[in-house]
Amino acid sequence: MEQQQQYDLFGVEGRHLLAETTVRPAFRDRIDSLCRLIDHLTEEITAAELRIHDLVVDDRGFQAIQAIPGVGATLAAIFVAEIGDVTRFHSARHLTSWAGLTPKHRESDNKVRRGHITKQGSRLVRWAAVEGTARQHGHTLVKATHRRVGERRGRAIGRVAAARKLLTLVYYGLRDGEIRSLAEAG
Repeated sequence: MEQQQQYDLFGVEGRHLLAETTVRPAFRDRIDSLCRLIDHLTEEITAAELRIHDLVVDDRGFQAIQAIPGVGATLAAIFVAEIGDVTRFHSARHLTSWAGLTPKHRESDNKVRRGHITKQGSRLVRWAAVEGTARQHGHTLVKATHRRVGERRGRAIGRVAAARKLLTLVYYGLRDGEIRSLAEAG
């Protein structure tokens, strides 16, 4: 059985494949035009990345929250840019509430109803927190929360609980400039 060669269609190999493909002139013009557009957008993205890097590279919080497993430079920059001055939040709970990661709470006399998360805050911070939990590998505090709550209440609720835990670590990292408790509890 003959093995087919795999190409990275969205990388350098894909560009070479497009350049070598024989097509009618009208299609060649379109392919060349789109390749020039991709090159231009790549330059713009690179320039934006450099500007963002220059803005956050000296930020203690930016450096600190990258120590959280699953949070790299991109997610850290999103947290720094979207949250802004973290001292405007009195506690980590206020930040998670602002991000819309806390459950709805309705109370009347002796009836208490808890619902889905509020989703009333920053959609980007909420996404970044959930994305950071998805990138957790090994035995971490956030992964343990995801696993523990997920076994009891379901995967989606476990993911949100883990995102809340990650955002709590982000709060303390931005506030203090360091992350103190990353080890999984006993």
